Amino acid sequence: MHKRRGRLPSIEVVDLFCGIGGLSYGMKSKGLKIRAGFDLDQTCLYAYETNNEAKFIFKDIRTVRKEEIIPFYSKKSIKVLAGCAPCQPFSSYAFKNKNKDEKKYNLLYEFGRLVKDVQPDIVTMENVPAIASFKLQSVLGDFVKTLESEGYYVSYHVVYCPDYGIPQTRKRLVLLASKLGEIELIPPTHRKDNYVTVRDVISNLPPLQAGEECPADKLHRCRALSSLNMRRMEATPYGGSWKDWPEELLLNCHKKEGGKSFGSVYGRMTWEEPAPTMTTLCTGIGNGRFGHPIQNRAISAREAALFQTFPTTYKFFPNEQEVSLTKASRYIGNAVPPRLGEVIAESIKKHIRTHK
Repeated sequence: MHKRRGRLPSIEVVDLFCGIGGLSYGMKSKGLKIRAGFDLDQTCLYAYETNNEAKFIFKDIRTVRKEEIIPFYSKKSIKVLAGCAPCQPFSSYAFKNKNKDEKKYNLLYEFGRLVKDVQPDIVTMENVPAIASFKLQSVLGDFVKTLESEGYYVSYHVVYCPDYGIPQTRKRLVLLASKLGEIELIPPTHRKDNYVTVRDVISNLPPLQAGEECPADKLHRCRALSSLNMRRMEATPYGGSWKDWPEELLLNCHKKEGGKSFGSVYGRMTWEEPAPTMTTLCTGIGNGRFGHPIQNRAISAREAALFQTFPTTYKFFPNEQEVSLTKASRYIGNAVPPRLGEVIAESIKKHIRTHK
């Protein structure tokens, strides 16, 4: 089919497992109309509705029925059902602990159930790469078979986020499926020689001491350090980690053979590379390479949000509410980077221009 130029039909999205709305926001910024988001964490309501101008529905996805989704779509729209099922059951930690009970993976099966019931034109799913591994082929395979049996063309790829301008080394599996025809993710927009780096993202922010909050930006706040952890931070060179410390600063776990595999813990980032993957614990120095490149502290919640490509205008908390670093880290670490949402939206728009 030849590409048809001109106005696209209205593309409307319902976002399952929406969290604070990273995926929705990215898709919205590229012109898709976000109608609603479903999530089991009611504390996400403020951020989701404020930034996405869409309805937040507090509900367990296992109890959601098609009658609660279909009315959000207008009749002549292209209907998109999006979702990022919580990834903990698919993590490498779960594998190591032999947690292979498929009941743990039922959220993906619930997503498949809703696809069958709602019959959207397009489906997108984002998850950890481990879901495509040998140990979980049946889980992803069942989901793909469900889609194909309903008449969808399906593609999925493991995405290295720096290839799309996201300044962190996160890898994610992105699935696209459509009833209109074959659908693919757009090609990468960046190469190694022009990846967005830590310097590009946070070098212009006001410096902070450990435990300090920027008066002009409540989210630019970092955790306090004990005197011992401050000594450890001071002993960590640029790009270094606990492996560079003198003996008296080491934790007992670091002295054991098994502890040596966690080389990035208490590490500092480097200016010239993308940041590591942001997690729900990314504002603590003991949880990964989350130390500031040159300041003696862990990264702030604002810095973590920027690495996730949230704009500084994104509202995580009401103005009158104090910022909780624990909540902010959880919101940010669990989110789909908005930039990845933009990439998915651009892929959908390109697909519709080709097939509609």
